[in-house]
Amino acid sequence: MLKSKTFVKKTRSGGVMKVVREHYLRDDIWCGSEVCTECKQDSTVLQRDACIESSLCPYPHYLVPDTNIVLRQIDVLEDPVIRNVIILQTVLQEVRHRSAPVYKRLKDIIHEQGRHFYTFTNEHHRETFIEREPGESANDRNDRAIRVAVKWYSQHLKTAESGSDGLKVVLLTNDQGNKLKAEENGLAVYKFDEYIKSLIGNPELVDCLALSNDDKNEVTSSKVLFPEHLPLSKVQVGIKSGSFLQGTFRASRDNYLEATVFVQGEGEDSTEVLIQGLQNLNRAVHQDVVAVQLLPKNQWVAPSSVVLQDDGAAKDDNVDEDEEEKTARRATGKVVGIIKRNWRPFCGMLNVSQIKESTRHLFTPADRHIPRIRIETRQASTLAGQRIMVAIDGWPKDSRYPNGHFVRSLGGAGEKDTEEEVLLLEHDVPHQAFSQAVLSFLPKMPWSITPEDMAQRQDLRHLTVCSVDPPGCTDIDDALHCRELENGKLEVGVHIADVSHFIRPGNALDKEAANRGTTVYLCGKRIDMVPEMLSSNICSLRSNVERFAFSCIWELNHKAEILKTRFTKSVINSKASLTYAEAQMRIDDASKNDDITKSLRGLNKLAKILKRKRIENGALTLSSLEVRFHMDSETHDPIDLQTKELVETNSMVEEFMLLANISVAQKIYDEFPESALLRKHPAPPPSNYDILIKAAKSKNVMIHTDSAKALADSLDVAKVDGFQYFNTLLRILATRCMMQAVYFCSGMDSDFHHYGLASPIYTHFTSPIRRYADIIVHRLLAVAIGADSTYPDLMDKHKQSTLCNNLNYRHKMSQYAQRASVAFHTQLFFKTRGILNEEGFILFVRKNAIIVLIPKFGLEGTVFFDSKDKASPNLVFDEEIPGVSVPVPEAEPQAKKQKLDR
Repeated sequence: MLKSKTFVKKTRSGGVMKVVREHYLRDDIWCGSEVCTECKQDSTVLQRDACIESSLCPYPHYLVPDTNIVLRQIDVLEDPVIRNVIILQTVLQEVRHRSAPVYKRLKDIIHEQGRHFYTFTNEHHRETFIEREPGESANDRNDRAIRVAVKWYSQHLKTAESGSDGLKVVLLTNDQGNKLKAEENGLAVYKFDEYIKSLIGNPELVDCLALSNDDKNEVTSSKVLFPEHLPLSKVQVGIKSGSFLQGTFRASRDNYLEATVFVQGEGEDSTEVLIQGLQNLNRAVHQDVVAVQLLPKNQWVAPSSVVLQDDGAAKDDNVDEDEEEKTARRATGKVVGIIKRNWRPFCGMLNVSQIKESTRHLFTPADRHIPRIRIETRQASTLAGQRIMVAIDGWPKDSRYPNGHFVRSLGGAGEKDTEEEVLLLEHDVPHQAFSQAVLSFLPKMPWSITPEDMAQRQDLRHLTVCSVDPPGCTDIDDALHCRELENGKLEVGVHIADVSHFIRPGNALDKEAANRGTTVYLCGKRIDMVPEMLSSNICSLRSNVERFAFSCIWELNHKAEILKTRFTKSVINSKASLTYAEAQMRIDDASKNDDITKSLRGLNKLAKILKRKRIENGALTLSSLEVRFHMDSETHDPIDLQTKELVETNSMVEEFMLLANISVAQKIYDEFPESALLRKHPAPPPSNYDILIKAAKSKNVMIHTDSAKALADSLDVAKVDGFQYFNTLLRILATRCMMQAVYFCSGMDSDFHHYGLASPIYTHFTSPIRRYADIIVHRLLAVAIGADSTYPDLMDKHKQSTLCNNLNYRHKMSQYAQRASVAFHTQLFFKTRGILNEEGFILFVRKNAIIVLIPKFGLEGTVFFDSKDKASPNLVFDEEIPGVSVPVPEAEPQAKKQKLDR
């Protein structure tokens, strides 16, 4: 049966176009139930014995949730207890339009075989499709469509199951109007919380209920604490007129009463608006998109110098500051409206209420950017001491904290597996096992190179190629060779694993790798971007096996000047897989003179020249503390900890990877000026260097920041007698002044410069096993040299730009997750060590605390001057140094703690 709708619409050119929409209705859409004898279905999803123990529904029943139930209560629907659920097409489409994350979670449940969730295509079924009536809203039409589908199911299944004890279909809705109309139609209908509370064997599910509006009114006070948020219509008018600014809310992790709103301007221009005080923060949560109104200039303030954490004590809602320097004041504003909430489930710990028998408790998130959340639970005694997940339901204007609900427990706090799960969830690292759909695109084993493969590639198996990597590395992306040519020149090759040969555009494996974006390296664990068969086997350039590679080969003179460059798909056979230390020993051992050692010495000699040239051009040599753990082979707990030491071969590999990346960047940009995927590092704004300049000034050292070259030169000469570590500390601070390097599409930007490398163009080509950006670059380069065919998305600059946004996000989260893993393993290491005396340095001074760095362990922490059981000392804060003066008896000189002092 065909239904059609005809209407006319005006075109851009002013003409009129007739539009005909056809809607097909069918008789062969089956109900999916085992009970049914009428439908000619090959397989069924909904069970005959659909029993969940419920005091409201003591009979077998199927559940039909409406759209708002799915959107608000997805945490409950994910629980394995909830089975035999009919998801109507009407509901699925609405959820898809309103929330992509919830839609994905719902689709995952539907695909879980043991859950018995069935999608019924009611919008194309002859008996359940309905037309929208004149004057009826889209929402009311959809509610009616759901009721019609429930009624059809009830009557359809009655023919197979008769009697009062027969199987029934239960509609779940929290919409009072929808519920009344369903009851008038004789349908079994309940509010969602009523039904969940009726489940006899699963009282814990009640804790997972998201609060309805009625519940929210119960948990708030009558006192209005926050201003009303403006409606979206007024916010949009204000942004258009320029009276409001739209930006991303970034809460401070050091002071819960302070935040900044990042406002993106035209092109590279952007501004930050400072927000201080609870009322001005106005219930915005980290990463929300908000509308802010600037305060009058006489109300502008300076960023706080106080470290302030919300311990629940009653405090004034403003930051307690002395008079600020007028010059330090920044544009200050207040949040007037929320444009888009960016809430997610948060991991953390429950603070059990001191009130006996209370069911309302505060939850403290692990992420210090997030406020505490008030939840209701009857399991407080069980959940105390556990890491749990909580979701925010809303934040009324008369509540000090947002209201939320318990989602699930992750395990005991401090347990290794639990804490690892927490840091992966908190940093949004996709870490589920690869699905069968993804694995189905892997090559069949045993895999081997065929004559057809060899015909399309250059045979480089005769070259003395070797790889140099960290100890224990199994995902070997890159290998190198160096040899002298007959003309007296040198040939150097960088050979990169040809991952793009195995991951073809648009299939499930490609989509999964694009979503993950990067491999994440935790202490003792790796979360792969691609399945292990590729990362550690077929793609990995291991020694003494034939592997596909993408080779970048240069002809250079002995001054490391490039004479020729060529790119080719190749087959290589690595002659050795070395660690950095092993490669260094070969280079240093005068008795060794084999081909591998000669190749390494040639590479090392050229690398030193390349590095010197880069530094002369203004490339920065910065510093960040990295530590390496030695793990117990059985418990996998850290038994030793030391900072990583770099040898010459680290730099050798890095120089040739940089050279390959720059060469490839130039090639793909020349071929595809609109769609090349490149990487840039923006120059930091001058204000970013304030902490570095002040720190150096505290030791009478001048730092120039006019250009990367000026910074590099002044860092090279920044030394203090008797303070050996001073230069390293300055380089650590300089690293923190830098902007984030980002991927971008060449057709969407005009500034390509990489500030840190002092290179006019750059990309990532050398690590396709662990970075998806490199796979795209490989595809672009393959098309450029005629080794592969293109596809539409590769040349679409808008799609490339969207991909870059995800890659930048995943890369940033990966770095944060790695740091969190190091921090946790450092805590594990110190758990049984007692008190240790080690050299430490003061990095920053705040009004009520100092931030201390212990280089030996790469450890950084906050030390507060005052504590609950000790009186606060009498301190004088000096903003300029900055330092803290501690008045002492007059007979002794004044002691001053300065930045970077030991």
